[in-house]
Amino acid sequence: MKVVLISTYELGHQPFGLASPAAWLKSSGAAVTCLDLSVQRLDPQAIAAADLVAIYVPMHTATRLATALVERIKSINPDAHLCFYGLYAPVNEGFLRKLGAATILGGEFEEGLVSLVHRLSNARIRDLAPQQEPVISLARQSFQVPDRSGLAGLHRYAQVCSGDLRKIAGYTEATRGCKHLCRHCPIVPVYNGKFRVIQQEVVLEDIRKQVEAGAQHITFGDPDFFNSPSHAIAIVKVLHQRFPDLTYDVIIKIEHLLKCARHLSVLKDTGCLFITSAVESVDDQTLAIFQKGHTRADFIKAVSLLNNVGLILNPTFVSFTPWTTCDGYLDLLNVIIELGLVANLSPIQCAIRLLIPAGSKLLELTEVSNLVEDFDEVSLSYPWKHEDERVDRLYTDVFKVVKDGQLKKQTRTEIFEKVWKVAHEAAVDSNGNIAGIPALIGAFSRATIPYLNEPWYC
Repeated sequence: MKVVLISTYELGHQPFGLASPAAWLKSSGAAVTCLDLSVQRLDPQAIAAADLVAIYVPMHTATRLATALVERIKSINPDAHLCFYGLYAPVNEGFLRKLGAATILGGEFEEGLVSLVHRLSNARIRDLAPQQEPVISLARQSFQVPDRSGLAGLHRYAQVCSGDLRKIAGYTEATRGCKHLCRHCPIVPVYNGKFRVIQQEVVLEDIRKQVEAGAQHITFGDPDFFNSPSHAIAIVKVLHQRFPDLTYDVIIKIEHLLKCARHLSVLKDTGCLFITSAVESVDDQTLAIFQKGHTRADFIKAVSLLNNVGLILNPTFVSFTPWTTCDGYLDLLNVIIELGLVANLSPIQCAIRLLIPAGSKLLELTEVSNLVEDFDEVSLSYPWKHEDERVDRLYTDVFKVVKDGQLKKQTRTEIFEKVWKVAHEAAVDSNGNIAGIPALIGAFSRATIPYLNEPWYC
């Protein structure tokens, strides 16, 4: 059985979503070709020879890029069985099947892919074999060490930058899913408050192999590294013993940073360079609607905790929502300045607009269901407009500032200053007067703030 696994985009990282199933499929006897189209071209010869083409869709951007590939794949090999797997596969099942997908696998997908290969190997008419694997599986799998031998080298992916320093970055996962139920999160419709642990020895061996391949830094891509604090801390302690010069970064909820504050010094001492946290908003009403589990005050407290330990916080935000106001957006910028986070903030975080994909728990809210338009299969989301046209114009203006700034390779502070100016020009009082533009104070140099040079986070 010849299998082609395809990734279109995984935040600039060497795709775990190809390496992990590649190991499973090879051990089951399949011949596997991995194609990461973020750094490679589609290989027509590999597609033409494939019995199964399985496309990994872990996020919204990846899914949109993947759907654009279908017609070309079908034109090259109309007999290949087409599968979509990953977080965004089950929530877009109807649309993907309409495109020609015969199998949809979400959640813990490795066992499903192996089962699919066995089923296709025994099927006389491959395309007519009905799907027997669950569309969403939350089975507790015994993971295998990812096989990265068929992937492009780590030097072709994201690097950690700090001033003039550059580090080759690897990527792994210690857990999947999340035990929280944030309404806007795409993980919730699939995992529904559950998470699954990847065995410590598998994680450590995956990292060892990446270090041998040149990795100087590891990104843990878990939706929340502290969903299982004991598992996480055990891994980083052993990791630091084996590779004392290796650094890493993690994603942790504000709520968990506060509850697990006792572990923060361990992260610092074992090489954690920075922590990404989905703050989303500094407006308590919006945070309550999202069911984020933290408040504005909690965010401020978490920043103080990390500062005391010497850890860097890289916050992410959903800057534009149906509940955003021009004044509220200014308030967000002010908080970022007051907390000294200008240099920590990837500019795109100033211009993230709430995405409402298929299956979103936000649609359970009457105010949201009444707000959205019909599902748009091109954008794979439910479009919405703000009741205040100024907010939508502000979003467009800010997005342009960020995009232009990144193309011109401006610093984070330079881009933030332009966003600051645009936001103040958009703020109009009840008499129609444009707010004055105060001087920007508190923006710090980016030189000492480490970051991954992959700017998008969606």
